[in-house]
Amino acid sequence: MAAPSFETLIYAVEDGIATITLNRPDKLNAFTARMMKELIEVFDITDADDAVRVVIVTGAGRAFCAGADLSAGGATFDRTSPQAIEREEGKVGDVYRDGGGRVVLRMYESLKPIIAAVNGPAVGVGVTMQLPMDIRLASTDAKFGFVFARRGITPEACSSWFLPRLVGMQTALEWCFTGRVFGAQEAKERGLVRSLHAPDELLPAARALAREIADNTAPVSVALSRQLLWRMAGADHPMEAHKADSRAIQSRGAAGDAREGVSSFLEKRAPVYPDRVSADLPDIWPEWGEHPFR
Repeated sequence: MAAPSFETLIYAVEDGIATITLNRPDKLNAFTARMMKELIEVFDITDADDAVRVVIVTGAGRAFCAGADLSAGGATFDRTSPQAIEREEGKVGDVYRDGGGRVVLRMYESLKPIIAAVNGPAVGVGVTMQLPMDIRLASTDAKFGFVFARRGITPEACSSWFLPRLVGMQTALEWCFTGRVFGAQEAKERGLVRSLHAPDELLPAARALAREIADNTAPVSVALSRQLLWRMAGADHPMEAHKADSRAIQSRGAAGDAREGVSSFLEKRAPVYPDRVSADLPDIWPEWGEHPFR
């Protein structure tokens, strides 16, 4: 299959690991309507490709993403303006859908684990787009900022749902109230990122973590585990988890992956899992519909 071509991204797959690189380095990888559309498209591609086991997202050049492209000036965030960064296809009724939110909801539905390798400054949508990624590693050069109140707008990209779940309400409110930019060490201390790395060691560390997942786990199990943990973060009662868990374990327990997982363990050899996400993913959410979060 030919590698897809994008204007704002670089996409590559090697040994089961897909790397998505935000690629507007001359603009510090600032977010545009084109980048929004291409990010949604590329996660459709990773979900459909059984050769992809894990996804890494990083930035080209010295930034991860400097937030929204502000080249339209004061009209940047006015969705009724011809200069707005998102176009009319995102409109539902009288409301234009937030473009960062559309990307984040697509990431939330991903069937593959997503690792952020935050190589430099990440502010505004540059940080909120990271929140549905599963594990965030950062360079010691990285900086973060929920700068919305300093631009006269509000948090977006579903960050009011994700951020307090990741770092707690007090930290989330402090960062959003002040809009200040803070360093990688604070991001780690408060739980936004998992680990810090020297700049030249960041991608190798992200790839080593991706390799551990890709080499040792069943892809269908990982896809279901990701759905279970993220979706249950908003459940009203543990019974919702019990119903989904029961369906998942019943389905997987009778599948070839479970037989291979047990056999390879007992035989002390590397597993070769037969099941594929594209063909063998069971529906453990029958009451929710096919794409409840789109």
